[in-house]
Amino acid sequence: MDLNFTPEELAFRDEVRAFLKAGVPDDLRAKIKGGKRLVKDDYFRWHKALSEQGWLGSNWPTEFGGPGWTPVQKHIFEEECYAYGAPRTLPFGVNMVAPVIMKFGSQAQKDYYLPRILDLTDWWCQGYSEPGSGSDLASLRTSAVREGDHYIVNGQKTWTTLGQYADKIFCLVRTNPNAAKPQEGISFLLIDMETPGVTVRPIILLEGEHEVNEVWFDNVKVPVENLVGEENKGWTYAKYLLTHERTGIANVGSSKAALLHLKAIARDQVKNGRPLIEDPLFRNRIAKVEIDLMAHEMTNLRVLAEVQSGGAPGLESSILKIRGTEIRQEITDLARRAIGPYAIPFQSEALEEGFNGEPVGPDYAAPIAKQYFNMRKLSIYGGSNEIQKNIIAKAGLGL
Repeated sequence: MDLNFTPEELAFRDEVRAFLKAGVPDDLRAKIKGGKRLVKDDYFRWHKALSEQGWLGSNWPTEFGGPGWTPVQKHIFEEECYAYGAPRTLPFGVNMVAPVIMKFGSQAQKDYYLPRILDLTDWWCQGYSEPGSGSDLASLRTSAVREGDHYIVNGQKTWTTLGQYADKIFCLVRTNPNAAKPQEGISFLLIDMETPGVTVRPIILLEGEHEVNEVWFDNVKVPVENLVGEENKGWTYAKYLLTHERTGIANVGSSKAALLHLKAIARDQVKNGRPLIEDPLFRNRIAKVEIDLMAHEMTNLRVLAEVQSGGAPGLESSILKIRGTEIRQEITDLARRAIGPYAIPFQSEALEEGFNGEPVGPDYAAPIAKQYFNMRKLSIYGGSNEIQKNIIAKAGLGL
């Protein structure tokens, strides 16, 4: 197994770098580098640039309008995006529901939904978690009762990321409450957010941001043709989607960019008259997380090499999810520690573009607390790390 990039892959990396230099607006890059707050228009401009380049569906095959990249090319693309300071590509449409529609959806669903994801007609959000049914997803209670050519949906979803921007939501719903196992009575529905009875309520997170929401369904009529695959087989599709989500959460490129930023902060901050990065204890913690990140990247490349040879990520997606989230949390924790008391004050207004107020501490201090608190969720969503360890123990170790 050769983990070095081939000449063709290095040429592709140059192509990506040229695109980023031309395609990412300067003001948007400045917002990313400065840790500023992003709004829908920011994501839209970035997604539009990708769409016009034909790169939005970076993991899509050419038959559906994707670039047909190899897993390694996709890895290179994501790493270069984070290194340059491009926004993240929102995963809910292109990376989550689209692969499910491609594999399990009807031809009519493929023809209708996939082009609308690529041309930005539809923005999607995810309707999985419910109050009391987060990590134990199979216990979900949102019901869908068949009445003629519609399902009547009632219930509540929570932690719905960027649901306030979404046109559509893909939902797991219970269609057979009497199934022998909880997993056997679940179906996968595509729901228009404009349907009467759908209500979105904001949840303000610990760092003060409106990133997630509650979504309520009150006698919402959903056409039967919006059912993906077979009724009561939604758990199979849900697991397929989660494999894609967990592998994405491992995001090596994001951690590498964050580590570089951490080192810059540690070089700027001073302890006992010397740069913080020269403090033995702090330097050791940076070294440890960098070694962990290098090992994580090698594991990720090994998985990508296997996928490129025709394999599929299995338990490895759980391993990547666990280690990837732990590393990202450690980096944000070190950044918070590096700026000491400047991490305490939280100026929400300082995260707005064009903020002209008096900053608290150095200019890079304002988003540190926000990023630290926001990253705490990483070990919970996409299947908590504890659930992933159970999967590894049962399926991998036979315990």
